[in-house]
Parts: sequence; structure tokens; C-alpha cells
Amino acid sequence: MSRTALGYVFAALILLGSSVLSPVAHGEETRIRAVRLWPASDYTRVTFEATQVIHGTLFSVPNPDRLVLDLEGVTATQSLEQMAAQLSPQDPYLRKIRVGHFKPGVVRVVFDLKGPVNATSALLEPVGDYGYRLVLDIYPATATPDPLSPVLDKPALQVQNDIPPGQSPRPSPVVAASPPVPIAEADVPRQGAEIRSDAGAGGPARRTLIIAVDAGHGGEDPGAHGEAGTHEKNVTLAIARRLKAAIDAQPGLSAVLIRDGDYFIPLQERTVKAHRLHADLFVSVHADAYINQEARGSSVFALSEKGATSVAARWLAKHENDADLVGGVTLPTHQAYLAQTLFDLSQTATINDSLKMARAVLGELDQINVLHRGFVEQAGFAVLKSPDIPSILVETAFITNPEEERRLNDPAYQEKLAQAITHGLQDYLHRSGAWGQHVTALSLTHLAGSAP
Repeated sequence: MSRTALGYVFAALILLGSSVLSPVAHGEETRIRAVRLWPASDYTRVTFEATQVIHGTLFSVPNPDRLVLDLEGVTATQSLEQMAAQLSPQDPYLRKIRVGHFKPGVVRVVFDLKGPVNATSALLEPVGDYGYRLVLDIYPATATPDPLSPVLDKPALQVQNDIPPGQSPRPSPVVAASPPVPIAEADVPRQGAEIRSDAGAGGPARRTLIIAVDAGHGGEDPGAHGEAGTHEKNVTLAIARRLKAAIDAQPGLSAVLIRDGDYFIPLQERTVKAHRLHADLFVSVHADAYINQEARGSSVFALSEKGATSVAARWLAKHENDADLVGGVTLPTHQAYLAQTLFDLSQTATINDSLKMARAVLGELDQINVLHRGFVEQAGFAVLKSPDIPSILVETAFITNPEEERRLNDPAYQEKLAQAITHGLQDYLHRSGAWGQHVTALSLTHLAGSAP
């Protein structure tokens, strides 16, 4: 048997059959109304959208490496014919895309690959502004070095020379979308981050505190949008990048971006990434939305185990938690991990610390914008459900308010927001006694309840 034939036999064959997709009605054709490509360093997502169920078969072919997707009962629309133009030369996995009629009633899409890959696919039900979506996620066939490895590989008690004020403690890696890590890895007890010296190689050492900065939404999930067409995912990423720079400029602090591009990361995966980083704090950046354009102001939220502090907070939490439905979660989640740890005894202490951090940040935001409410609110935000990392969600302003939408697009105002959040974090850390004191590899969580 030839190697090509073996490839057909041993390829990861994914048949989107009746167990997932409804059979195509006789004589009824499905029109693909949109095709979108979302490249990222760890995976590339391809999305086909239609008003009807999409019926297809996916398989791989070697020599050269290709993925083939046969779409049955599909009309070759302009979106399909022009999808090759969306392909970026920097895409880590796709080299070329070809579309053509394979046989009557079947449109074949061939992805020429840059190397062997694994692929998963799923059909997503209509949600929000989207119709039916067939989502194809393409990963490397063998594991690639994790972009977090420069941080994760640091010895827990490494002592370094002091770093001049105003300079980043170290280059912070970019965190890109990746397949969910195994539960065993995610559930390893967190260790201390890097230790650095305050007085040279022989001086006392203190930890560099790691702050995970999460830009809300991304990729298939655009978040809220303003009257002028601003998408929340773009505003949050711009502010998150500025926030990272502002944090990195503080001695003893280092920030990492959970998302640093236009791609989708499931909510639970964002929390898992923060754990893999041994993050001490977690800040999720968003832009608020409401049905009334008059709504305005900044807000800061912490997790609530018992219920939302207001009807608006409950509505907002549901809106943000729907991100997984809109973005399209196609891989196994960490329900077992969360079920075992979410309501651990440490959760109460973590929420208390989150509230203190939220109050400090809210106080700084009050200096640059009106507050939507004069107090920290709580609700069941999925992205804040870390059992041992103090976590807050910052709604920077209302993107649905035309005036605030304009300000959110202003680089100068984005910088003000980043500086205000950074100052709030500094204030919280000073009050908790966790910043500036000399410690060993001690988790910030162990200081829970120490702040006034």
C-alpha cells in the first residue's frame, strides 16, 4: 500500500455525520455567507458560517501535508471563493487554500499545510448575530514549546542583580491561545515566582510579583460594539497592552498578557493560563454595554458566590459569560478541575482580597472618569473563578455611550486608564504588605486577609 493510501487510512478522519449535523435536505443548498480565519501562534481557527446546518467531511492527506474539507450541498459563494485572500503569510500552519467543485453538490476546500497538524471540528448552533458555524481548529501534530516556558522554566529561588527603577523586571512573554492543558498540570500547586535581589547578588531577595492581564473577548467573539462600530475586543486589547507596559515599568512587578492578538480563548482557559504562570493577581479588561446609550462610567467587579449585587451586575455577568457560546468552545473544558477547587476554603479569602484590590482600582478610576456606581459590585463572572488568585474585572467605560466610545478609542485616554489601574494595584499591594517586603517563594495568596 502506498504512503498516500496509508495516509487516508491512518489520518485523523472526522466525519460530521448525523450524530452532529442534520442531513442535507434533498435539493436544498446551503449558502456559506461568511468565512473567517483567526491565526494565532498555537492554533489557527477557520470558521464557515451559514443560515443552515453545514454538512461536511474532514480528512488529512500526506505527501505533501494537506487538510481536505468536503462541504456537501453547499453553493460556491463569493465568501468561499475569496477565503484564500484572507490567508496571512505569517500563518503558522496554513501555506495555501484552494476551493473548487469536487463533484456535483460538493465543494472541496483544500488547506495546503506548512507541516503535519492535528485538527478538530465542531458545529456551533446559532447565537447572537451568528448563524450556524462550522469551526475548524488546526494545531501542530507535535507539541511546540509553550510561549510561557521562559517564565515557567525559571528556578523558583533564582537570585538576580537588581534592576534599575523604571525598567521591566524581565521581558514578559506573550500568552497565545493554546489547547487546554491537562488537568494534572493545571492542578499542580503554585510555586513562587522569580526572586530578585534588592542590593546586588549578595543582598536580600524578594519576589517579582506576576500580574496576569486579560483582554476580554477576541476572535469570533467581538464583545459589545458602539454606535460608531467600535468592537470591544479591539479596545480591550489596546488597553491591556498599555496596562502591561505600565505594570512592567514598576520595579518588582511583571505583567503577562493572556491574549495578545485577535483570537478566541475560552473563559476557563484564561484562568488556567494564569495558574500556569503562577500569577499573583488577575485583571480582566472590558468595556461595558447597555441597552440605554445614556449609561456611562467605570466599574470594577469581583466574584460573588451567592449572587449579583444588582440586576445590572447579574445581566452583565450573563453577557460576559456568554462569550464561550459566541466564541465557540470546541475542546474539552476543565469542569473536573473547577468542580474540585472552586468552592475550596481558599475561595472566600481570595474573594476578600479581590474586593480589596477592586476598591483600590475603583478609587483610581474615580480620578479620571465618573463611576457607574460608587462601590465595587459582585457577580458570577466565569473568568474570575480562580480559587487562589485575587481577580477583578474592570469595565473601563460604556462602549455603547457615544461619548465614552470616542474616549475609549483615544490612545491618551487608554493610557490614563492603564496608569489608573496600575496605581490601584500598587496601592492594594502596598496595603497588603506583599510588595516591597522581602519574602521567599511565598504565594501572595498566603497573605489573604492581611490588608486593612
